[in-house]
Amino acid sequence: MFNFENLRVYEDSLEFVNRVYNITKNWPTDERFGLVDQIRRAATSVTLNIAEGSSRTKKDFCHFLDLTRGSCYECVAVIKIALNREYVNEKEYQTLYDEIEIISRKVSALKRSLR
Repeated sequence: MFNFENLRVYEDSLEFVNRVYNITKNWPTDERFGLVDQIRRAATSVTLNIAEGSSRTKKDFCHFLDLTRGSCYECVAVIKIALNREYVNEKEYQTLYDEIEIISRKVSALKRSLR
């Protein structure tokens, strides 16, 4: 088992990616190469940066965690656009928002623990 697989934030990010994929499969097909692709890449990037960063030095891992938080913020912006475009309802929006906010906080805590 790789070290990152023991991190709860990694597990949470995998669950978030699954939720994003499930929700976006119902979005309009004309968004397939727009918002759907954007949020899927951002959500996946959260998971991938945690995994890749864990193989680096502490300093580099902190940098990857900064990139991870950037991807979290990107997800927030996309889900807000999706809400405004009515691709998600208020409940779906709030669920995604709450999940990515928790992940972002856990990423920050993990970064603090590395110092």
